[in-house]
Amino acid sequence: MAKAIVIGAGFAGVEASVQLARAGVEVHLYEMKPHRFSPAHKNENFAELVCSNSFKALRVDSAAGLMKEEMTRMGSICVPIAKECSVPAGGSLSVNREDFARMVTEKVESFENIFIHREEVTEIPKVGKDADAVVIAAGPLVSDALSKKIEELCGDSLHFFDAAAPIVAGDSIDMEYAFAASRYDHGDDDYINCPMNKEEYEAFYEALVNAEGAPQHDFDKRKTGYEGCMPIEVMANRGIGTMRFGPMKPVGLRDPKTGHRPWACLQLRRETKDGDMFNLVGFQTNLKFGEQKRVFSMIPALHDAEFLRYGVMHRNTFINSPKLLSADYQFRTVPGLFFAGQITGVEGYMESAQSGLMAGLNAARFIKGEEPLVLPKTTIMGALASYISDESVENFQPMGANFGVLPAIEPKIRDKKERYAALSARSLQYFEREE
Repeated sequence: MAKAIVIGAGFAGVEASVQLARAGVEVHLYEMKPHRFSPAHKNENFAELVCSNSFKALRVDSAAGLMKEEMTRMGSICVPIAKECSVPAGGSLSVNREDFARMVTEKVESFENIFIHREEVTEIPKVGKDADAVVIAAGPLVSDALSKKIEELCGDSLHFFDAAAPIVAGDSIDMEYAFAASRYDHGDDDYINCPMNKEEYEAFYEALVNAEGAPQHDFDKRKTGYEGCMPIEVMANRGIGTMRFGPMKPVGLRDPKTGHRPWACLQLRRETKDGDMFNLVGFQTNLKFGEQKRVFSMIPALHDAEFLRYGVMHRNTFINSPKLLSADYQFRTVPGLFFAGQITGVEGYMESAQSGLMAGLNAARFIKGEEPLVLPKTTIMGALASYISDESVENFQPMGANFGVLPAIEPKIRDKKERYAALSARSLQYFEREE
């Protein structure tokens, strides 16, 4: 019987293990708990929830809900178990975290061809020698020993801290209050510039310095500051003019509406080639998500912006996947070695689970000599796989499920609810053809 090794029994690891086991592969699943716990983990069971107990929306006309429906049709174990142990939470899928972890563990243990090893892995197993395929699903709090080995494999493409600025949908930027240009006209109008006058800037500053920050775990806190990824609210607290000499400096820009340099200016940078997602340059932040929406929407061009992901500042080891992984989650230079979970740059419980599902499925196909399965970009799962493997992506940061990663429907549907319903229907058509 063919053999696979899966490292880590979080959301990604359990999904990968089950996909491999269903394909008739002998799976050796390694989990260092309970012999060693990361700073965030307390429960010895698999798929432990360390923060929120919510898996976000259930309705299929939402990105999170659509992804869970796609996962269900692909044979996920996490989604049906979550529904089985759900607790009342309005339109979202929230669970009793103890029951969920216990039930996932019992499900994995029920497979006769999954062998569980409660021990820490300190070396990356070799494909062809130790196993026919290897899936690394060690999570963002991977142990120091294994992290060093991953760093050796990835070179300078391993990140130890997630300091990310918000990302907004390109079609939600109000260009009546913005203009495309590069500083000093260098480049091809690569940035969207969001100018502010003195009054607008000062109101924005007051709101920012008084906004509420998100709580941090002890393992998220750093002993020393890192100027290169300073939260924008920390920068603002150094003085009212600090942002104007930093990420909001207007130097080299001329607002075509006034013919003058703005008082302050936020630049937006493309996340993808087609310009459907834009990053708020220099706006790394640790504000609560609701506060980010409230305060950053005070910038005139973003008054009705759709935030596809909010800024975060926390410990989150992840690899620079666009340089390293293919869309089947396979390491480009080491055939048979797969990565899955948050370490690949997908963000969220179920996002991690779906990446593990696809990595496990494709590891099984690799063992059997079959072509990998890559879902179309019109699905949330396929779009996330495309995003983490897109070599054109610059300044790569983790991404969760959102409709901004899907290709647009033409002609454009302006009503948001109708547009989301159409995107969802298009995705599910693929799975209906496959059934």
